[in-house]
Amino acid sequence: MPEFSFSTMRNEEIVDITERVQKVVKASKLKEGLCLMYTPHSTAAIIVNENCDPGICEDIVSSLSNMVPKSAGYRHDKVDGNAAAHIKSALLGPSETLTFRNSQLFLGKWQAVMFCEFDGPRAERRVVVELLSK
Repeated sequence: MPEFSFSTMRNEEIVDITERVQKVVKASKLKEGLCLMYTPHSTAAIIVNENCDPGICEDIVSSLSNMVPKSAGYRHDKVDGNAAAHIKSALLGPSETLTFRNSQLFLGKWQAVMFCEFDGPRAERRVVVELLSK
Protein backbone atom coordinates (compact mmCIF):
# COMPACT_ATOMS: atom_id res chain seq x y z
CA MET A 1 0.00 0.00 0.00
CA PRO A 2 1.59 3.31 -1.02
CA GLU A 3 2.08 6.00 1.58
CA PHE A 4 3.99 9.21 2.06
CA SER A 5 5.07 11.24 5.05
CA PHE A 6 5.88 14.87 5.76
CA SER A 7 6.44 17.28 8.64
CA THR A 8 3.99 19.84 9.94
CA MET A 9 5.18 23.25 11.10
CA ARG A 10 2.47 24.62 13.41
CA ASN A 11 0.22 23.43 16.22
CA GLU A 12 -2.81 23.68 13.94
CA GLU A 13 -2.56 23.95 10.18
CA ILE A 14 -3.94 22.66 6.93
CA VAL A 15 -1.49 21.26 4.39
CA ASP A 16 -2.38 20.75 0.71
CA ILE A 17 -1.43 17.14 -0.16
CA THR A 18 -3.16 16.98 -3.56
CA GLU A 19 0.05 16.69 -5.60
CA ARG A 20 1.46 13.94 -3.36
CA VAL A 21 -1.73 11.90 -3.71
CA GLN A 22 -1.85 12.58 -7.46
CA LYS A 23 1.70 11.20 -7.83
CA VAL A 24 0.57 7.93 -6.23
CA VAL A 25 -2.38 7.69 -8.63
CA LYS A 26 -0.19 8.44 -11.66
CA ALA A 27 2.53 5.96 -10.60
CA SER A 28 -0.06 3.18 -10.29
CA LYS A 29 -0.79 3.35 -14.03
CA LEU A 30 -4.45 2.67 -13.23
CA LYS A 31 -6.88 4.62 -15.39
CA GLU A 32 -10.13 4.68 -13.39
CA GLY A 33 -11.25 3.81 -9.91
CA LEU A 34 -11.40 4.96 -6.32
CA CYS A 35 -8.65 6.60 -4.29
CA LEU A 36 -8.91 6.24 -0.51
CA MET A 37 -6.66 8.52 1.53
CA TYR A 38 -6.25 7.70 5.22
CA THR A 39 -4.11 9.11 8.01
CA PRO A 40 -3.28 6.77 10.92
CA HIS A 41 -3.21 9.59 13.48
CA SER A 42 -5.91 10.37 16.05
CA THR A 43 -5.16 14.11 16.15
CA ALA A 44 -5.27 14.78 12.41
CA ALA A 45 -7.82 14.59 9.59
CA ILE A 46 -8.11 14.58 5.82
CA ILE A 47 -10.63 16.79 4.02
CA VAL A 48 -11.50 17.94 0.51
CA ASN A 49 -12.20 21.65 0.25
CA GLU A 50 -11.12 24.85 -1.47
CA ASN A 51 -7.48 25.80 -1.26
CA CYS A 52 -7.16 28.64 -3.78
CA ASP A 53 -7.67 31.29 -1.13
CA PRO A 54 -5.44 30.55 1.90
CA GLY A 55 -8.01 32.36 4.02
CA ILE A 56 -10.39 29.39 3.85
CA CYS A 57 -7.85 27.13 5.60
CA GLU A 58 -7.44 29.72 8.34
CA ASP A 59 -11.24 30.02 8.57
CA ILE A 60 -11.61 26.25 8.98
CA VAL A 61 -8.98 26.12 11.74
CA SER A 62 -10.45 29.15 13.50
CA SER A 63 -14.05 27.87 13.25
CA LEU A 64 -13.07 24.50 14.69
CA SER A 65 -11.22 26.25 17.51
CA ASN A 66 -14.37 28.26 18.29
CA MET A 67 -16.45 25.06 18.36
CA VAL A 68 -13.87 23.06 20.30
CA PRO A 69 -11.91 25.34 22.65
CA LYS A 70 -8.37 24.33 23.61
CA SER A 71 -9.25 24.00 27.30
CA ALA A 72 -12.73 23.13 28.44
CA GLY A 73 -12.12 20.76 31.33
CA TYR A 74 -11.66 17.75 29.06
CA ARG A 75 -10.86 14.57 30.99
CA HIS A 76 -8.26 13.50 28.42
CA ASP A 77 -6.24 16.67 29.08
CA LYS A 78 -5.15 15.07 32.36
CA VAL A 79 -3.35 12.44 30.24
CA ASP A 80 -1.55 14.51 27.60
CA GLY A 81 -3.29 17.85 27.13
CA ASN A 82 -4.55 17.35 23.58
CA ALA A 83 -8.22 16.45 23.93
CA ALA A 84 -9.31 19.30 21.64
CA ALA A 85 -7.10 17.88 18.88
CA HIS A 86 -8.74 14.45 19.22
CA ILE A 87 -12.23 15.98 19.11
CA LYS A 88 -11.46 18.06 15.99
CA SER A 89 -10.02 14.99 14.29
CA ALA A 90 -13.12 12.97 15.17
CA LEU A 91 -15.39 15.69 13.74
CA LEU A 92 -13.61 15.77 10.36
CA GLY A 93 -12.47 12.16 10.10
CA PRO A 94 -9.22 10.42 9.15
CA SER A 95 -10.07 9.66 5.51
CA GLU A 96 -11.55 10.77 2.22
CA THR A 97 -12.42 8.83 -0.93
CA LEU A 98 -12.30 10.31 -4.43
CA THR A 99 -12.74 8.90 -7.89
CA PHE A 100 -9.99 9.13 -10.47
CA ARG A 101 -10.32 9.15 -14.27
CA ASN A 102 -7.56 9.00 -16.86
CA SER A 103 -5.11 8.61 -13.94
CA GLN A 104 -6.18 12.00 -12.55
CA LEU A 105 -7.97 12.70 -9.28
CA PHE A 106 -11.48 13.89 -10.04
CA LEU A 107 -11.69 17.22 -8.18
CA GLY A 108 -13.74 20.34 -8.76
CA LYS A 109 -12.03 23.49 -10.04
CA TRP A 110 -11.37 24.88 -6.55
CA GLN A 111 -11.00 21.61 -4.64
CA ALA A 112 -7.87 20.16 -3.05
CA VAL A 113 -7.03 17.26 -0.76
CA MET A 114 -5.87 18.65 2.56
CA PHE A 115 -4.27 17.24 5.70
CA CYS A 116 -5.47 18.89 8.90
CA GLU A 117 -2.96 19.04 11.76
CA PHE A 118 -4.44 19.61 15.21
CA ASP A 119 -1.54 18.59 17.49
CA GLY A 120 1.66 19.79 15.86
CA PRO A 121 4.19 20.54 14.92
CA ARG A 122 5.10 16.94 14.16
CA ALA A 123 8.29 15.63 12.57
CA GLU A 124 6.37 12.91 10.74
CA ARG A 125 2.77 12.61 9.66
CA ARG A 126 1.71 9.77 7.37
CA VAL A 127 -0.92 9.38 4.70
CA VAL A 128 -1.78 5.96 3.27
CA VAL A 129 -3.28 5.77 -0.23
CA GLU A 130 -5.30 2.78 -1.39
CA LEU A 131 -6.42 2.55 -5.02
CA LEU A 132 -9.28 0.39 -6.27
CA SER A 133 -9.59 -0.07 -10.00
CA LYS A 134 -12.68 -0.87 -12.06
